[in-house]
Amino acid sequence: MLEIGKYNQLEVKKISSFGAYLASEAGEILLPQKYAPDGLKPGDVVKVFIYLDSDDRLIATSQIPKAQVGDFAVLEVKDNSPIGAFLDWGLEKDLFVPFSEQPVPMKKREKYLVRLYLDRSERIAASAKIGKFLEAELIPLKFGEEVDLMIYEFTDLGAKVIINGLYAGLLFRNELYGKPVPGTRLKGYVNKIREDKKIDVTLRRSGYSGIDGSKERIMKTLEASGGFLPLSDKSSPVLIGEVLKMSKKTFKKAIGSLYKDGFIELTEESIKLRNK
Repeated sequence: MLEIGKYNQLEVKKISSFGAYLASEAGEILLPQKYAPDGLKPGDVVKVFIYLDSDDRLIATSQIPKAQVGDFAVLEVKDNSPIGAFLDWGLEKDLFVPFSEQPVPMKKREKYLVRLYLDRSERIAASAKIGKFLEAELIPLKFGEEVDLMIYEFTDLGAKVIINGLYAGLLFRNELYGKPVPGTRLKGYVNKIREDKKIDVTLRRSGYSGIDGSKERIMKTLEASGGFLPLSDKSSPVLIGEVLKMSKKTFKKAIGSLYKDGFIELTEESIKLRNK
């Protein structure tokens, strides 16, 4: 089945001066000459991205878009018009965001997190109203389950996140380290599923395993940094958060445990691997 706004494997039916015509259940689709691989011939199968051109005709391209239909992506506004904004998504035809799909008016050259979808005419469009695309009823997640997070909005409580590309969740402000922005991706864990189906997430594993996870992160960061980090229990919470994505309290517990276990050495201004 042909999928508009996604990659498709299609067979070349014929070659012309305009390019290659690809066979599909929707009819022949042109792959323009400038995007056709050299040596392409009838019978070959090619992987192409399918979308509608400016005249709303199906068109194929070998260009790689920055996102497909169903994806969330951070894209830059290329231009504005009386009917909406146009985003740069890596293809000749810019991606349209109607005014009705903008929670706040988009500004030229600024970046926004959007979700790609097909409108009623099967044209690819984008929306910055992220919440409406997230499942709010069927939540097959469990306490403590590791999940992929993407920040999409900030509130007084913390950050609204997309969980596994499907569900809405909340990461509380006390776990926001460094300077995250919409589109920031994180690894997290389900902390609570409330009676109203709202999901709280955390960046820490619960219980003892949470400390182990923090110790592992410190060790991996040390190894990647040549066995030395300019951090100590006197470092600021902001610096610790930016480097290790953990709170100062968790950091102090973890380095204390690593020191007792003989893995690291501590100074007033740094930590380092004992074997370095």
